[in-house]
Amino acid sequence: MRYIALLRGINVGGHQVKMDQLRAILRDAGLENARTYIQTGNVFFDSDESDQRRLTGLIEERLREALGFAVPTCLRSTTEVERTLAQDPFTAADVSPDSRLNVVFAASPIPAGIAAPVWSPRRDMEIRAVTERDAFVVWYLLDGRPPSSGAFLEKTLGSQVTSRFLHTTRKILEAALAG
Repeated sequence: MRYIALLRGINVGGHQVKMDQLRAILRDAGLENARTYIQTGNVFFDSDESDQRRLTGLIEERLREALGFAVPTCLRSTTEVERTLAQDPFTAADVSPDSRLNVVFAASPIPAGIAAPVWSPRRDMEIRAVTERDAFVVWYLLDGRPPSSGAFLEKTLGSQVTSRFLHTTRKILEAALAG
């Protein structure tokens, strides 16, 4: 099965990881055909393992051992990412130069009952829709700066999260399916 690992905290906050090193770590963990897309921790690989929790644990353990810091990982099959993108609730979104469309991937299931839209206290983020493990979020830039999304999203969604722009998520999926 082809998987996409969306890693959080790679090449930000002083944690610099070369993509060839990242691919080697995952290949050494037994993951086949490990490839990366851009420098922000998007890795595709093949594995016969169907237990995503177990596979995520393996990836996080190996990265912690090799890099010396924790790397929260949101793991999805390419089929899951296709289904998520097919649900795109942004079709009616008013996109402006001051907004960004994001897919937020949760590391664990999101509690049921979150009624979108949900606005951040500063009204710089709007959760448009929520699935079992993903959310669709609009960022509103304030003075040209993106919101600091982590704490609000993790508290609201009840999980560690990592986000990718909608257009980047599409490109990640396309690259994962290409080889």
